[in-house]
Amino acid sequence: MRQQSNVARLLASAAVAILVVGLGGCQTMSDVTGSLTSKPEASPDADPRRSVEVYGERYRANPKDADTALGYGQVLRATGQRTQAAAVLEQATIAHPGNKALLAGYGRALADNGNFQQAFDVLTRAHSPDNPDWRILSVQGTVLDQLGRHDEARGYYASALKIVPEEPSVLSNLGLSYVLSKDLPKAEEVLRRAYASTRADARVRQNLGLVVGLQAASPKLKAS
Repeated sequence: MRQQSNVARLLASAAVAILVVGLGGCQTMSDVTGSLTSKPEASPDADPRRSVEVYGERYRANPKDADTALGYGQVLRATGQRTQAAAVLEQATIAHPGNKALLAGYGRALADNGNFQQAFDVLTRAHSPDNPDWRILSVQGTVLDQLGRHDEARGYYASALKIVPEEPSVLSNLGLSYVLSKDLPKAEEVLRRAYASTRADARVRQNLGLVVGLQAASPKLKAS
């Protein structure tokens, strides 16, 4: 019983780590899966606080402009002001109910704040079955995973991979889905596929390292 408890705690810690990698800290949902919308018109080297000031001034001058609201919401999210970002993007979607980019941004902001069911519902409105967006499908998968609906989540990853076969960001999310359901061998298999891609980034390596470390530690815990 104690051995099982130790393994359970280890996997629970992994779930927390995934939340940090996928949804918390400086990284947000969209950072893991790829941008769903255009980035703000700021230099990569720009001071984030200055970007907030610039977009804030533009937004206050014309709060009904969709592009300005989207850019402001993005820089707010990037600086950790997620509640304010969700509020700005919510108002923008009310003013522009059919704007897919705003809906995608709002859905991401809701997911950042842990409002997973609402995020899923909003993201569903951000694209249509006849014109699916693989990035949104992947984000919807991560949201379903956080709701504990892992089988449904993997259906969304599968749909995304039909559009972009072997896309490492989607495979990475799929691998983390298997971690959350405690299938570490399958998680490693999928994450190694992601890692094999020339497009894999540091997040993929980090996730693979997490799973390899978990598998290495699990037998030790069981034997203790």
